[in-house]
Amino acid sequence: MPQNEPTTATTGERTGGTGPGDAPAGLENLLHETRAFPPSSGFAAHANAQPGLYDQAREDRLGFWAQQATDLVSWRTPFTEVLDWSQAPVARWFGDGRLNAAYNAVDRHVEAGHGDRVAIHFEGEPGDTRTVTYAELQREVSRAANALSALGVETGDRVVVYLPMIVEAVVAMLACARIGAPHSVVFGGFSADALRSRIADAGAKLVITADGGYRRGAASALKPAVDAAIAPKEGAKPTTVEHVLVVRRTGQDVAWTDHTDVWWHEAVEAADVQHTPVWVDAEHPLFILYTSGTTGKPKGILHTTGGYLTQAAYTHRNVFDLKPEDDVYWCTADIGWVTGHTYVTYGPLVNGATQVIYEGTPDTPHQGRWWEIVEKYGVSILYTAPTAIRACMKWGSEIPDRFDLSSLRVLGSVGEPINPEAWMWYRRVIGGDTAPIVDTWWQTETGAIMISPLPGVTAAKPGSAQVPLPGIVADVVDDDAHPVPDGGGGYLVLSEPWPSMLRGIWGDLERFKDTYWSRFPGIYFAGDGAKKDDDGDIWLLGRVDDVMNISGHRLSTTEIESALVSNELVAEAAVVGAADDMTGQAVVAFVILRGEHASEAETDEGSAAIEKTLRDHVAQQIGPIAKPKKILVVPELPKTRSGKIMRRLLRDVAENRAVGDATTLADSSVMDLIQTGLAKPSSSED
Repeated sequence: MPQNEPTTATTGERTGGTGPGDAPAGLENLLHETRAFPPSSGFAAHANAQPGLYDQAREDRLGFWAQQATDLVSWRTPFTEVLDWSQAPVARWFGDGRLNAAYNAVDRHVEAGHGDRVAIHFEGEPGDTRTVTYAELQREVSRAANALSALGVETGDRVVVYLPMIVEAVVAMLACARIGAPHSVVFGGFSADALRSRIADAGAKLVITADGGYRRGAASALKPAVDAAIAPKEGAKPTTVEHVLVVRRTGQDVAWTDHTDVWWHEAVEAADVQHTPVWVDAEHPLFILYTSGTTGKPKGILHTTGGYLTQAAYTHRNVFDLKPEDDVYWCTADIGWVTGHTYVTYGPLVNGATQVIYEGTPDTPHQGRWWEIVEKYGVSILYTAPTAIRACMKWGSEIPDRFDLSSLRVLGSVGEPINPEAWMWYRRVIGGDTAPIVDTWWQTETGAIMISPLPGVTAAKPGSAQVPLPGIVADVVDDDAHPVPDGGGGYLVLSEPWPSMLRGIWGDLERFKDTYWSRFPGIYFAGDGAKKDDDGDIWLLGRVDDVMNISGHRLSTTEIESALVSNELVAEAAVVGAADDMTGQAVVAFVILRGEHASEAETDEGSAAIEKTLRDHVAQQIGPIAKPKKILVVPELPKTRSGKIMRRLLRDVAENRAVGDATTLADSSVMDLIQTGLAKPSSSED
């Protein structure tokens, strides 16, 4: 497909920002991206989303959302009211309508004659597979719903789901939705204590778990954490859990409590395959999903049914240009995170898509596992995280080159800002220099994608999420909530309500108001810093606490990480700001070298030379103020099992503090290696 020839960004004179509304120093260099990749004429002509969508939403925003809700969602009782904002900041969308999420995700496709369409291609890490059609999924969800009811779960009761990425995870969520029982999915990597706090906060009546799951070639246990989480604990109130429903996945031995524990296969197989969905109000709670809080207590983010399903379906259809009759879609996220909720369980199934679900990691049993799956199922839409993309870069392009990836036609990125170097590699090596990339920004709290290119409309820029989607009103503002001009930096805000917005923090309305609505009264503050480039496109800079103040200059960790990764030596980088008596904060960088350069850092002389090279490179890319005070070459970065870099642990190390809770890391020994390395003196500090 013909594309614009990318051009090289020009460097303007740098200006150092001194206040929150100023552009972080050096952004006009690194983030002034002039390469643009418009869709081909053929792609644009047949895309779901056309340019007129922006005009339609701008002219009548509420009418636009009403149209999406009518076109994409089936209602038992049609709504007549679009938005009630009279109790702001708690919204009511489509409030007098009634519907059921599971019916929308499953039954209506069967009724429309699509029961034989594959809903899920499941690929287990050991290599076991399972194909589930929409008709089969309807039977499984109905049985599971009947089983939950038989165990005493009623509409409004909360159910905690603690499962690996298996078909039963999706079935469990939909079964809860079918009976109107809000689910709260807890990522399988969380500890028993973390699980207990979530069970207690939600007041869960039932937990759905498994004996274990497979990860990196071995069976890992899950049920013992549930047993510990619900066991009596001195000084703590007993949990409200009455039963634990256990999926047999690995066959490993598990402790068993007869009056509490129930095997999934026994309960579900004995249940009737017929089940009538419970029709609920549009504002009926669909799920609670816990996120980390600055106070240490997790926040239970509450999402309801009608508005959430509308925006999930709308964004999934248009951002990924889904053609349900032809596409095979794969989102690599775990259901323990919001991406797995909206873009594995709800968005794809409401849209009648065929999707892939994979249990394991991208490098088990080999580093080409993902690309093997793409080739096997003819995946045409792939949605993954920059961390995973950078890991694949580190392993080398020769690995994906062994597989036929020609089926891929749209690529997506989610979870954190993607640096332009990784964006270009993703496009070139995985997308064959033709597949549009949609770099998406959104949050657990927003429920669905908010800022993203539209693949048939937008001339995509490497590293930028670019513009709010039609129907979304977002801006970058200064300390006084004034929109910054093009080229300026500040705070990302959402100034108008949107259908999939959170309805509160479970059980704590005041915390909801204080956390999201107090910084700029009447405006939702996302907690992220952002910049508008000269074209008005939005660049995400990460959380505000990841924007460092170095001698009065505001520097983004993302900015410095992008500079480091743009050097041929570096495969991946993480940057933190460490307290410094002289400058307020100092830049400390942790880097993984590309394979062919790793041996160069094995001697003190080689390590010092690499550190000097990279510091000079950052100075050249951004300016001397951005030079890291310390660069540590590490074999790995501390990541959760979902692939998120735990920068707070790196900050603990950089500031010579005791390392905080590392229980959610995929490999906690990584922190020992990093601490040992940082203790060595640096030969290039100045």
